[in-house]
Amino acid sequence: MDDLFPETRERLSLSSGAVLLGGFARAEAQALLHAVEIITQQAPFRHYRVAGGGRMAAAMTACGDYGWVSDGQGYRYVRTDPLTGRPWPALPSLFLALAGRAARAAGYEGFVPQCGLINRYAPGAGMGLHQDRDERIMEAPVVSVSLGLSAFFQWGGAQRQDTCRKVLLHHGDVVVWGGPSRSHFHGVLPVRSAQTGTGLECRYNLTFRVVD
Repeated sequence: MDDLFPETRERLSLSSGAVLLGGFARAEAQALLHAVEIITQQAPFRHYRVAGGGRMAAAMTACGDYGWVSDGQGYRYVRTDPLTGRPWPALPSLFLALAGRAARAAGYEGFVPQCGLINRYAPGAGMGLHQDRDERIMEAPVVSVSLGLSAFFQWGGAQRQDTCRKVLLHHGDVVVWGGPSRSHFHGVLPVRSAQTGTGLECRYNLTFRVVD
């Protein structure tokens, strides 16, 4: 059963090296959202263009030593925000601490991210199946935090055609993947509008990565 109630989902293995930590960040959610607000005052959300000229459904920004961008030159990490011409805002200590704790809980010691990507999904927005392969070092895991509206996370395999598992991610859930699962395909089905008890009308996703 993929759609389990949050209180039964404290730890759910998705595949070798990938784990869902249900509600792991819930107690810190308001502080995380406040940090997002401060970051986006310095580096506003924007919709990047993808290969083929289409617009990404999720709005994005970043913090840390690197941010991820997509433009006519392709997908890549850069140290300067192309929208403002300034370095990306620093990773808040709250983000660093949460990412390290979540990685450790999933079996990955010593995780110190260089980049925090922030995606905002309005109702109807999603993200197609993809691999995270733009990082120059692939040994470190990815730590992904969900806030706000729930959404179905698609977890696939090493090949795009592999069967996908659908897991409903709730406010405060954290997914960590690395090791044999580091290059697995994953995505987010279009977010549905719903009452969450959080007062949020969208979904925020924070993902923490080591770039180089």
